[in-house]
Amino acid sequence: MQQDYLKQPSLFLSEVEKSFVNRTKPQKNEQLKIGLDLGTASIVLVVLGQDNRPLAAAREFAEVVRDGLVVDYAKAIQITTRLRRSLEEDLGVELTQTAIAVPPGTSDRDTSTHRNVAYGAGLEVTTVMDEPSAANLVLGVKNGAIVDIGGGTTGVAVLQDGKVIHTFDEPTGGTHVTLVIAGHYKVSFAEAEKIKTDPSKKQINLPVIAPVLQKMGTIIKEGLKNFAVEEIHLVGGTSSAVGIEKIISLETKCKAVASAVPILVTPSGIALSFEPTI
Repeated sequence: MQQDYLKQPSLFLSEVEKSFVNRTKPQKNEQLKIGLDLGTASIVLVVLGQDNRPLAAAREFAEVVRDGLVVDYAKAIQITTRLRRSLEEDLGVELTQTAIAVPPGTSDRDTSTHRNVAYGAGLEVTTVMDEPSAANLVLGVKNGAIVDIGGGTTGVAVLQDGKVIHTFDEPTGGTHVTLVIAGHYKVSFAEAEKIKTDPSKKQINLPVIAPVLQKMGTIIKEGLKNFAVEEIHLVGGTSSAVGIEKIISLETKCKAVASAVPILVTPSGIALSFEPTI
């Protein structure tokens, strides 16, 4: 089953998405893999079984991270603790360890802050990976680029032979899309976020948010200027925006493809990276 899931990223991500609602108890003494993603827009905790089958996931909206850095330490711990307890109750097991991921180039000091959030929520960090490498555990890109459009930034990672050889990160992300929608419709940020994520409004919103998507395209183009990249893999919540693949392709002159359930690629990859301590 492990090989089947990892050979079919869309199937794997679909099962992770389902596990937010339909949680599956692990078998007796089953080795679990846990991944904690402290994102700009939300905190996600993913639990996989020994064969990498998705068992359960939990998510809560949170504005505790900005540009990859924890800015509200206490609230981050509170939310992560709630997510852990919710999963423990449904799975019937105690979760004591986790993997985490940080943006490329994150300092040891900022990495330790992520560690401390996990620790404060009762989780020992056993594995730390950079976010593009975590995402690639799901996507399996050998040569090309992974672009993670997070809440605050657009991050570019160039891969060669499956390894990250270059990273580039600039402000402009999902938060900027929400701000543009808020200004256009003259509504609050919270209301604009609802409009942005409403499937029935995606096509209507495209003309409004197109300039922001074009700006992301120029950021990606700058990040790739010294590399021969033929295909760009888009992850992160904003990658689900209608028309984004076409806009990014036009701006970069590279084929851009949004992954299935893009918001869950990195959190799922973090869980896949988990290695328990002995």
